[in-house]
Amino acid sequence: MSTFDGLWAELAPLGRDAGTGGYRRFAFERAELDCREWFVATARARGLDVEVDRNTNLWAWWVPAGVDPSAPALVLGSHLDSVPDGGAYDGPLGVVSAFAALDAVRAADVAPDRPVAVVAFADEEGARFGIACAGSRLMTGALDADRARGLMGRDGRTMAEAMSAAGFDPGSLGPDPERVARIGEFVELHIEQGRNLVDQGVPVGVAESIWPHGRYRLTFRGVADHAGTTRMQDRHDPMLAYARTAIAAEQAARAADARATFGRLEVEPNGTNAVPSVVRAWLDARAADQAALDDLVGRIGTSAADGARANGTQVEVVTESTTPLLTFDLPLRERVRALAGSAVGPVPVLPTAAGHDAGILTDAGVPAAMLFVRNPTGISHSPDEHAEAEDCHEGVRALAAVVGALATGAS
Repeated sequence: MSTFDGLWAELAPLGRDAGTGGYRRFAFERAELDCREWFVATARARGLDVEVDRNTNLWAWWVPAGVDPSAPALVLGSHLDSVPDGGAYDGPLGVVSAFAALDAVRAADVAPDRPVAVVAFADEEGARFGIACAGSRLMTGALDADRARGLMGRDGRTMAEAMSAAGFDPGSLGPDPERVARIGEFVELHIEQGRNLVDQGVPVGVAESIWPHGRYRLTFRGVADHAGTTRMQDRHDPMLAYARTAIAAEQAARAADARATFGRLEVEPNGTNAVPSVVRAWLDARAADQAALDDLVGRIGTSAADGARANGTQVEVVTESTTPLLTFDLPLRERVRALAGSAVGPVPVLPTAAGHDAGILTDAGVPAAMLFVRNPTGISHSPDEHAEAEDCHEGVRALAAVVGALATGAS
């Protein structure tokens, strides 16, 4: 019998907002720390060795007697943090399923010939400090440690200050090549963030590639003024320049079948009866290939400059993070697909426009693969994100089949 339901029930209340029903598990805040405590307790209850690496990623190791601990490990997992009012499944489904799959293969007396680990990568969503997949980027060297320490959170604390307050040492951040080298293969199970599996009528799929994507901060600066006494023709209102940019971004993304989203704004002085002086807007842009992404971001930047020039304001565009097109390791993908298919039936190959830690590891040269579990709403980063329990169980069965073969060298 799968242990998934019990594990899921333990984790589900942590960080859930009673008003919205969404999750607020932000890096190094109380709810995320509670999730970390759950991970440690879950691992220790299974006799797994727990460690926190220099970048605050959590690891639980299964190294049976006789297994060389230095052998390249099979690593499973995902993340436990969330976007603001995020869904229950984005990230935690992969961690809970990893523990449940491990339980299943151990109950079946599978004897691995190499280490197996479950990992929960830190700050995958970047909801607090703005950089997605911070834990895996730091580990692989894709994110500079000094830059990470200085990232400013929404609460006015830097990442370094937040880490210290939570009991972590920000001085430890940095590349961890020895740990990366220990990962022989990484398999991440994740809720599908779309409706491909619904349309195809199957519960589990495997990822083909991740679209190139990036995050950009646009700062529009104008002149604060009185909302009643300042004539419309006399205003230098950065909100209007931003609004024109947002509309242009939507049009450009539609024309290119790409994605452009302004999901976060900060306004100064943020008064109902005041013309703003500053509007900061964060753009998330994604496209099927790098050339299309570069063209999209370029068009949006041009629209922002034109919009600012039109009403005497100014705009600055800063690239906060970028990720190239990432195609998952083909032999591993096909192996995972076949093994999962042997457990749950046909497993289609799906592209995705969402970023994941598996993509960061792929970019670092680690063979990685992803399994997706059907999401009947097709919605993600929202309380409406959902997976049926039966499909979660199918995901665990698929992952257990993968572990049973990859951890033992079975053909």
